[in-house]
Amino acid sequence: MDQILYHYKPVDPTTWVYLSSLLIIAIYFKFSRVWSVRNLDLLGLVALAPGLLMVQQEGTAAQVGYVWLFATSGFFLVRLLVDPMMVRRPLLEPNLSPGGLTFATVSLLVFLMVNALTKETTDSDLDGPRRLDELLSREETPEADASLATHGPAYPWMHLLARLPTKTLVAKEVGDEGAAEPARVREQEYVATARMMAILSHLAVVAGMVLIGARHFGSARTGVAAANLYLLLPYTAQMTGRVDHVLPAALVVWAVFAYRRPLVAGMLLGLATGVIYYPFFLLPLWVGFYWHRGMLRFSVGFLATLALVMGTRFFAVGGIEPLLAQVRQVFGWTSLSPDNISGFWSFYESANPYRLSVLAAYGAMCASFALWPAPKNLGTLLSCSAAVMLGTQFWQPQDGGLYMGWYLPLLLLTIFRPNLEDRVALTVLGDGWLTNRRRPPAIRAA
Repeated sequence: MDQILYHYKPVDPTTWVYLSSLLIIAIYFKFSRVWSVRNLDLLGLVALAPGLLMVQQEGTAAQVGYVWLFATSGFFLVRLLVDPMMVRRPLLEPNLSPGGLTFATVSLLVFLMVNALTKETTDSDLDGPRRLDELLSREETPEADASLATHGPAYPWMHLLARLPTKTLVAKEVGDEGAAEPARVREQEYVATARMMAILSHLAVVAGMVLIGARHFGSARTGVAAANLYLLLPYTAQMTGRVDHVLPAALVVWAVFAYRRPLVAGMLLGLATGVIYYPFFLLPLWVGFYWHRGMLRFSVGFLATLALVMGTRFFAVGGIEPLLAQVRQVFGWTSLSPDNISGFWSFYESANPYRLSVLAAYGAMCASFALWPAPKNLGTLLSCSAAVMLGTQFWQPQDGGLYMGWYLPLLLLTIFRPNLEDRVALTVLGDGWLTNRRRPPAIRAA
């Protein structure tokens, strides 16, 4: 960025926490209605930042940071679960004009993309690509590398991408000077791939939020406001290059946008499940939403896409046994009782039984969404989907609490959404597989 802006200096993460918090309050805080749910939501979003900073430290500070994140996430989980009962939703516009809001969103997005393109990588950021080269040279599959277990369940190759730092680092250039030229070229290709995937995923999240606001909320300004708040959050700046954070979020956001096409929504959720596994727990909620109309189309799209993703692994690994091993990793069967636990659960001895209890409660919550709330509308689909993705943070064995990108876009759309109680499947879906969609009813004032 300093090549474009004269004497530009990257903003320290801690400094950005203070600046972004002030900007969030200035743009979105309703000073005329201090005692409002909107203001409480904003304070909760600002409260995520201190925990995010503390977990990057070591020892007691990191432990306190994870507890802080768990407490704040607990607040938002309760907030999302009671959201279906909040029928009155007055329109609370941002304190910035539509033109200023759009300009701020575009500017933040440009800075985000430039930072992802220009930040240097360290040797530790390239552990994944180097490990991939070793595995390919030994003709082994990723599950043969025990260190991959520290990342948790996911599509095995995702965790082998380079991780891009988003703050100033004193680091080496990509590849050592003494390294072989082919190795340096491959590392640069892996880094370029990670950069492009991260940038495209963030673009997809922002575009999806804006389009949901314009098409389903009846207000493009509301979508831009939600997207701008997403870009302002310190989490987005610090985790810009983490593809495993933002790619699942982009797929789920676009599944919500395509909710009037059950086949397409099912395909997007199937792809998200194949990538990171955790969207699998959205199935009871979405099947319940499409139960009276569209369930078959949604199920076919989900299962066909998931089978296609798993099928590509058969040709990559070249055998049934390696494929089954990767399927077990993708769907978390090898991570229910992992040997390597990081994050909140790593600070307490013999904590795994308690984590499994939390997992059981989480499973019961997800299953209950098949029946409650009834009837389901687009508003409940948003809030309960965010609750499902947020709930994974309480039992996830690796860095639970840090994967905020999975639920933040849906949470922000829930905060800004109008009354959507008329957007039920029977009302907005037609009987055809690809066409014959019914025109949705107009947004009613709260």
